[in-house]
Amino acid sequence: MRLPCDILIAGGGIAGLSAACAFASAGFETICVDPVPPITDSTTKGADLRSTAFLLPSIELLGEIGLWSHLEPEAAPLSIMRILDAGGEAGTIREQADFLAADIGLKAFGYNLPNTKLRQIMLDFLARFDNFRLITPDSVTHVTPRSSGALVQLESGMQLSATLVIAADGRNSPLREALGIKIKTWRYGQKAIVFNVSHTKPHQNISTEIHRSGGPFTLVPLTDPYKSAVVWMERGPRAATLFEMNDTDFNKALSTRACNTLGSIEIIGKRAIWPIIAQRAARLNGPRTALLAEAAHVIPPIGAQGLNMSLADLKTLKSLVIAARHQNQDIGSPAMLESYHRRRWPDMAARITGVDLLNRASMASAPFLKDLRRTGLKTLHSIKPLRNTLMKHGLGAK
Repeated sequence: MRLPCDILIAGGGIAGLSAACAFASAGFETICVDPVPPITDSTTKGADLRSTAFLLPSIELLGEIGLWSHLEPEAAPLSIMRILDAGGEAGTIREQADFLAADIGLKAFGYNLPNTKLRQIMLDFLARFDNFRLITPDSVTHVTPRSSGALVQLESGMQLSATLVIAADGRNSPLREALGIKIKTWRYGQKAIVFNVSHTKPHQNISTEIHRSGGPFTLVPLTDPYKSAVVWMERGPRAATLFEMNDTDFNKALSTRACNTLGSIEIIGKRAIWPIIAQRAARLNGPRTALLAEAAHVIPPIGAQGLNMSLADLKTLKSLVIAARHQNQDIGSPAMLESYHRRRWPDMAARITGVDLLNRASMASAPFLKDLRRTGLKTLHSIKPLRNTLMKHGLGAK
């Protein structure tokens, strides 16, 4: 006997759980399958130490779902995006550019939450729905598309049937590979170290990105005004050296790289490290299947674009699926899935290209390239109409 559902989501990360919240709240029979039970305690081994910054278009989607009111109390607003150029003497800021949400009529560009807290709130939200089921630990091993739906085989031996399958199973997506969808990958020789810090100056809801060489160093506010989440990108060998340092030596290097922007600063808790790549799927659809999030695209963690691109995928897919239901049409039809690909692929490709250029600029080590980056930042910031247009584009505004 097969367990039936409308929508089967492979992958229970932030994107997969977001999709589950969206479709379960819209009344679809939804099943999410993940190989690893969600970790909701940041002190647990294997916990996701990152945080997620939701930009306003994503918050609008979360509001439509009914989830945002549960997330907002735990979220830190991002009222100013500050970009600093530190391409001269170590520990010294040469150029500062502040991008204010108020300049485009907003209270904040977005809000930041720790991923472990985010997972817990999402799971609590999903627990209210009788039409949702989380199957974990388990994984999808095979999908057989048919004209009326898809047969799904799990590693445990369980069999499911779904009208639509969503591949939210990560950058190495087994479902994407099984569909034969090719990917293009950019490698930078970089790694990112993620951790949380305490500091003696309040962050004032300012997200700060410091450029020197090797990649950006980003401080993102947490709800405590004296704590922030950090993503520190460096070339691989330097990142590995930093990651292996004891806390005393690491804090010294951290203080220099932070350029005293938040006063005395030190790490709290553990560190995690992972390689930086960019990746783009050739298509976002296959028979009965839609690619979502990192199964479709991967970008360096710059400008809070990663998960927000994933939620843009979800917003488009959700609207198409609901429209198909209202018209009594197949929610997993080739026409619907082709429409999803056409609507999302151009924006996805453009944003990957933009973030790729920004990351390469942030990696610059030659003095003349650093000076060019500084000049470009100063020019972009000094022209108000251009500055405001860039802020709106960064949010995903049309």
